[in-house]
Amino acid sequence: MQGLLPGLMRDGGGGQVMMVGLMSRRVLAREVRSRYVTCLSSTRSKHWPKGETSGNRLEVVSATTDCDRDTLLLQVRVQGKNVVCHNGTRSCFTQSLLLDKPAAQSKRSLP
Repeated sequence: MQGLLPGLMRDGGGGQVMMVGLMSRRVLAREVRSRYVTCLSSTRSKHWPKGETSGNRLEVVSATTDCDRDTLLLQVRVQGKNVVCHNGTRSCFTQSLLLDKPAAQSKRSLP
């Protein structure tokens, strides 16, 4: 994935999955030192410290990797207004999919 790793951000206190972001192996060392999440921003087309503009930063409590060392799991503490998603919610995972109906009948289908 051209030096990028998927990073799963999970609430370090309650375990709720907050978001998934692409993280650069190159930027990861800086992130470990700063203790704050930096992801590749698709809208800005560059690495961006999560919450830099909004103040809703994600402080890294702990970081682990999977057995293949190609995915990160970050336990985080949400700062600011306790909002992670750009839609104003605590988690990015709020959109329900109707998996029990055929895709043509559901309001949302899988991407």
